[in-house]
Amino acid sequence: MSSEQRGIVLLDGGMGQELRRRSSRPASPLWSSQVMLDEPHLVVAAHRDFIDAGARVITANTYSATPQRLARDSDPELLEPLHAAALDAAHKARKESGREVRIAGCLPPLVASYRPDIAPDDATCLRDYRQMVATQAAGVDLFICETMSLAREARAATIAAAESNLPVWTAFTVDDGDGTRLRSGESLTEAAQEVVAAGAERILVNCAVPEAVTTAMGEIAGLGVPFGGYANAFTSVDALQPGGTVDVLESRTDLDPAAYAEHALRWVEQGSTIVGGCCEVGPAHIAALAERLTAAGYRLVSS
Repeated sequence: MSSEQRGIVLLDGGMGQELRRRSSRPASPLWSSQVMLDEPHLVVAAHRDFIDAGARVITANTYSATPQRLARDSDPELLEPLHAAALDAAHKARKESGREVRIAGCLPPLVASYRPDIAPDDATCLRDYRQMVATQAAGVDLFICETMSLAREARAATIAAAESNLPVWTAFTVDDGDGTRLRSGESLTEAAQEVVAAGAERILVNCAVPEAVTTAMGEIAGLGVPFGGYANAFTSVDALQPGGTVDVLESRTDLDPAAYAEHALRWVEQGSTIVGGCCEVGPAHIAALAERLTAAGYRLVSS
């Protein structure tokens, strides 16, 4: 299919890191959710900037508002208020923009990113993802189960999301040195097949270095479902510990907007129909990617 016929869903970038840049407050283990309490206007503005850059799908700012993280770092009673505030910010930004944009609900790892070894048991995963789905379903157009480093946690999130009868996209984070495997060491292809069977309509790879995402695209291209990727721009995520803050991580200096767009265009050339950015990928990166895609004859679409 030529580029003139292909629609590409352009996602937003990394909300948590974008908010860290905009906020004057110190880093918190709650990451971006603390901003929902202290500076919700920053979330609206960041969503708007991603939309204005060309994003056709924005993700609700609920990544760190899981039952486990709130119990560890704050107050479990904040779950519903934080989710409501995040959805309100996304809807406000969409309305202000006047553009056709879809809002994705977010189902992240329950305890910590990149740490498959401390994921809860299957029953707990399913129970808590169902709780998160219940708080978001009425205010979103689809769900993205993202940064999944363990097949069984991804499966639980996908099952819970699919029960909402909304579209479900499941995104795995792969080993930065081996894009064929999850950070758990499990096969990306096998994990992807599991979640497709559980109800995922699209498969993505996220929050790994762009080079690993490029490798991963070749692994998921043959699944028979739409696929895509959105990378981070960290040098490494090894220093981040559960309950820690992202200011311990370093950004790469070789992934400016033009360089990041080059990587993402490779994913599209491999057949990807969904691209965007994760941590350290801001509105300028999304704008550059939108410009490159449009110049190459692709249509930016929301579904």
